Amino acid sequence: MIDFEVSRPVGRCFVSGREFAEGELFHSVLFETPQGFERRDYSEQSWPGPPEGALCCFQTRLPKREEKRRTFVDDDALLTFFGRLADCTEEAKLRFRFVLSLILLRKRLLKYERTIRDGEREFWEMRCVRDKSSHKVFNPVLTDAEIQELTGELGAILAGGAAGDLQDADWTEGDSSTVANTSEPLSSDSRP
Repeated sequence: MIDFEVSRPVGRCFVSGREFAEGELFHSVLFETPQGFERRDYSEQSWPGPPEGALCCFQTRLPKREEKRRTFVDDDALLTFFGRLADCTEEAKLRFRFVLSLILLRKRLLKYERTIRDGEREFWEMRCVRDKSSHKVFNPVLTDAEIQELTGELGAILAGGAAGDLQDADWTEGDSSTVANTSEPLSSDSRP
């Protein structure tokens, strides 16, 4: 099991300390620290723009208590996060990037081009649909259970919640702002 440590949202602005109201829009930023991933939330009034060193930034809304919790991350934030992980060499990050590429494949933001073999290692060459850039993604040959677990952890990191909370979310594949569709598990056989 791979654990990605990330601080949970505290429901208040990182700068002012003011608590967010239900339904309020705010900005979230993900940083990598020696202790793990750190999430910081900023109110609209305190938003300085994307801080230097951020892995990704996205705008979200504090859900109303009676509403079913949904996790929204826009396509640009997912692609930026994917790009920032391009030069990683740590096994955990390689696995994380692979699952993120499966999500981007499902969302039709990446297109599978071909498989490249380098000895015992396998890489997938993928093309970004938006800018036609080519990306080489290491295939760590994960089981479906490992992929599902990492998908939940990715959602938890981007949402700041616990992975288990995300399993009940009502996400749909067609919604371009969702992280993943957990009702239809990702699989390493997701390539066309």
